[in-house]
Amino acid sequence: MSNTNYSWKNNRSLFPEADETGKLVVDLDSQKYIKVWQGPNHPGVTGNMSLELTVSGDEVVEAKTHVGYLHRGFEKLFERRRYIQCFPTCIRMCVPEPDTNEYNLARGTELLGGIEVPEMANWLRMIALEMARLQVLLRMVPGQAGTMGLGLPSQWGLYYRELILDRFEELTGGRIYHMYILPGGVRGLLPAGFKKRLEENLVKIESFMKDVDRVIYANTVFKKRTKGIGIIPADWIDPYGVTGPVARAAGYERDVRKDYPYLYYDQLDFGVNVEHESDVFARFLVRRKDVDTTIDLLRQIMSKMPDKGDIKAETPNVLHWKIPRGETLVRCESSRGEYIFYLVADGSMYPRRINLRGPSYAHAVTLLEKLLINANISDVSSIMVSLATCPPEIER
Repeated sequence: MSNTNYSWKNNRSLFPEADETGKLVVDLDSQKYIKVWQGPNHPGVTGNMSLELTVSGDEVVEAKTHVGYLHRGFEKLFERRRYIQCFPTCIRMCVPEPDTNEYNLARGTELLGGIEVPEMANWLRMIALEMARLQVLLRMVPGQAGTMGLGLPSQWGLYYRELILDRFEELTGGRIYHMYILPGGVRGLLPAGFKKRLEENLVKIESFMKDVDRVIYANTVFKKRTKGIGIIPADWIDPYGVTGPVARAAGYERDVRKDYPYLYYDQLDFGVNVEHESDVFARFLVRRKDVDTTIDLLRQIMSKMPDKGDIKAETPNVLHWKIPRGETLVRCESSRGEYIFYLVADGSMYPRRINLRGPSYAHAVTLLEKLLINANISDVSSIMVSLATCPPEIER
């Protein structure tokens, strides 16, 4: 890459030149630059990854994302496990939102195996997926303020997230890992009184979000630290594979639930939340609106779903199930964006290939490394968190 591609070329004369390969020539002995490592345990890092920052004064000259601090090799492990044994592994490819992995793997297996899922099971899957989205947003939306020292809303958000985890524990027996969505359907019906308790939680969360609006959205310091920061040009969205709230904050009306409807999302009434400034504040605002949308979707699902019905189709013995030869691609909308599974079966009891394509690699590596150039070092955490990455999704 020629150094003429860098935005600071024309006005940052103190920054280093690039060699013929495009690599910046940084002479640390000149004392003009310094290397700073942020992570892997820095609170401003979205999980087990780190950033190697080269700074000139307090401005970032170059950024490199480093992974490898976490368990990895999930996709290879799949090839050595029966299909049903892949579920305890796939959920670890994104700990905060494992249900999207469950759904994609289950749906891909069903398409290859010719399994028709009962209607009741599909409604229950939607409840699980939207609850998963909501609990993630309850960490992310208040957590954006935590990157600049406003930690109180983050602590509040953790409490309200726990309310949704209570419902997950009641429904599935697990708080974080659920393994509720399996080939053919789900593991159980809603417990008695579940809808009432979930509705009570939603009312409390709506009240809490009003506090978030007062403490964060109306906060002058927060606005100054996020507006005009980390702007992603619209012409970067497609080349860098940007999806989800990050793309919607740049004016792109994209949502898999609308563009490629699955389950019964086409029977629900909801819009796609879009902003146009494409900065940290816009990405915060899109997710803030997503909280309201998710709450509304949960209410619609509970009102439309039948009271009873079959929750699982008949399937072969899962320990000896040979999936017919074939391949398929399944996608869904996670809280971070488009989430894709590509599955290949060779007719045996073991998958030939399962590949995950999530938004985290594009957001945390290719996009972030370029986006941080010229950023103030104090804004690095805020920019990175606004991209909502999940390192296990990269180290797969």
